[in-house]
Amino acid sequence: MSVISSSEVSSLLQPINAFLHSETPQAWIDEARKEENLRILLTDHLICELKAAQSAMYLLRRYVADEQTSKVLLGWLKPYEDFTYRHEGDWQSLNTKHLSKNVFNVEGLDPFKKDMLDKMVMLIKEELHHFYQVLEIMYELGFDYKSVTSSRYANGLLKHVRTYEPEKLVDKLICGAYIEARSCERFAKLAPHVSEALGKFYVSLLRSEARHFEDYLTLAAAISPVDISERVAHFGAVEKTLIQSHDDTFRFHSGSPVAA
Repeated sequence: MSVISSSEVSSLLQPINAFLHSETPQAWIDEARKEENLRILLTDHLICELKAAQSAMYLLRRYVADEQTSKVLLGWLKPYEDFTYRHEGDWQSLNTKHLSKNVFNVEGLDPFKKDMLDKMVMLIKEELHHFYQVLEIMYELGFDYKSVTSSRYANGLLKHVRTYEPEKLVDKLICGAYIEARSCERFAKLAPHVSEALGKFYVSLLRSEARHFEDYLTLAAAISPVDISERVAHFGAVEKTLIQSHDDTFRFHSGSPVAA
C-alpha cells in the first residue's frame, strides 16, 4: 500500500469535514485504540463494507435493473452474504472480477439512471474489494470471522426517510452520503492509533472512498424536484445526534461510548 502524505489526508478530509456536522468524539477514539477492541472494530468494518455494497445494489435493482438483470445482481452479492450471514464458503475465493455493468441493457436508460449505474457499479466493486482486504487483515492477525450485531447508526438515519417517490430515493441517497462521509472521517481518525500497516490501509481506504459521499449527493440533487439543502441539513442534524450521543454498543459507526 502506498504512503499518503498528511497534506493529502487534509485535502481529502476538507470536503468531508465541511459536509459532516460534527467530529467523532474523542471518547470513541479512545475506545477504538484499545487492543482488545480491534477484533470487533475490524469485524464490524467488514460487515459495513458489505452493507455499503448491498445499499448500492438495492438502488440498482429498485431503480435501474429489469427483472432478469436484477436476478444477476443478486448473484453478485450471494457469495459475500453466504460467508457473512450464513458462514458458508471460503473467504479466499471471494473476488470481484465477475462484476460488470455490461449485464445492463443501457439502451433507453435516461441520463440519471445511466449516471446511477456508473456510480453504483464502481462503488459496489470497491466496497467488495475492501471487504476482501479487511478479511485478509483479520486472518493475518489471527482473527477468525464471527458475526456481530449491528449498531443503531444506519437505522437511526433510515427511519427518517420519506415513504413516497421521488422523495424516498432522495432521502436514501442523502443517507448514503452521510454513511460514506462518516466512514472516511473514521478511517482518518483511526489511522494514527493502530499499527503502521493498518494505518496505511485505512488511509488508502480514505483515498479510495472519499468521493463516494459526493456521488450520492450528485444523484440526490439530480433526481430531486426541489433543492436538497433542507433535507441534507435535516439528516446532518440526525447524524450528529447519533454520533455525539451516548451509545452502549461499540461499533465502527457507534456514538460516544458509555463510561464503564
